[in-house]
Amino acid sequence: MYFVTTKRSGYVLFCTTPSERAAVGLTEKQEVHLLVRDPSADWAVVRRWNASEYSHTEFLVALHHVEEPADPQALITYLPERLRH
Repeated sequence: MYFVTTKRSGYVLFCTTPSERAAVGLTEKQEVHLLVRDPSADWAVVRRWNASEYSHTEFLVALHHVEEPADPQALITYLPERLRH
């Protein structure tokens, strides 16, 4: 899977999946957010963690050879166990 980098207020890096159903964002405070589109088509944070624990780059690299799932919530399963809950 690849990600498309775009701009979003509140993030120093924001990139979406090709379908734009999921995104990964990095805040100025070095917090990584995994976001999915909610029913109103707005972004909702479903997981957040400190970039020093697991960087946004590590997460994106882990998804490199993965097909984009139909359910964007499935991306949670690619996080380290400690960050899944």
